[in-house]
Amino acid sequence: MPRDIDPRLLRSFVATAEELHFTRAAARLHVAQQALSRDIRRLERELGADLFVRTTRRVTLTADGERLLPYARRILAAQDELLAARADATRPLLVDLNTEGMVSGRVLARARELAPACELMARFLSGLTGAAAEILAGRLDASFGYFEGLDPGLRSGLSRQLVCHEPLAVLLPYDHPLASRAEVTLDDLAGESVYAGAGNPGTLEWTELARRLFAGRPVEIAPPAPMAVGAEEFRRVMGKQRNPVLAVVDFPVMPGAVSRPLVDPVPLSPLSLVWRKGLKHPGVEALRTAAAALAKEAGGPGRSPGPGVISLSPV
Repeated sequence: MPRDIDPRLLRSFVATAEELHFTRAAARLHVAQQALSRDIRRLERELGADLFVRTTRRVTLTADGERLLPYARRILAAQDELLAARADATRPLLVDLNTEGMVSGRVLARARELAPACELMARFLSGLTGAAAEILAGRLDASFGYFEGLDPGLRSGLSRQLVCHEPLAVLLPYDHPLASRAEVTLDDLAGESVYAGAGNPGTLEWTELARRLFAGRPVEIAPPAPMAVGAEEFRRVMGKQRNPVLAVVDFPVMPGAVSRPLVDPVPLSPLSLVWRKGLKHPGVEALRTAAAALAKEAGGPGRSPGPGVISLSPV
């Protein structure tokens, strides 16, 4: 029995034990399946015990694996608490806004007013799935996005606060047949292939939102496209792909494109502030207070589902 066990190996074990599927566990941890398998084999060697029974059809825990699981969970919970305890008011709080010029930026600006002694540093990642992995790894502190679309394994280590419900829109090439309309209905998208981040491991939650939105409708999710960073790259890639892009109404208009709100019904995406569970930092409290204040000024956390409106929050 080794005196010290790398917590990474235990995290790989717990993910695999909960998923009982190596591919899903690797995706949950954002690592290659080969790397995950190596970690499991190394842990088994160090413990001198087989933890899983692997066949071509299924993965199950051995008796030794069943005994280890509750201990591993407690060790990882203690590690998470230690990481949270390291946070203090003197270090910068790293906040992912996803994209400039949106609700998340207004929350951050208000939080800076509320806590001028705190250093709240903005970051811009491509999606909440990627940001959540960075938060759990301790390389980021907070982010915003569609929390309900995250993998349950990521959600379990995070806290969240609803900020608002954002109406959705589509970005269209300026010469697209629908671009001349002031609004676009969901029925108008029939036969279209709409890009929603498919194939980007950092935006899985947005692809899930699109699947929920278009379920039962004759609208396809566009296949993976190169991840465009920056307005000029977005314009170039969009010009080649020619697909409508699912966005929120606040998303900045990109070169060569127009933004049109979706209506009949108006789909609403819940936007949440997300941070690592157990994190204690005055900057987090400032963000939460700012989010609540902005929601109150807007008349609540967002429009409620009603005639002509559908919410994409899970039932």
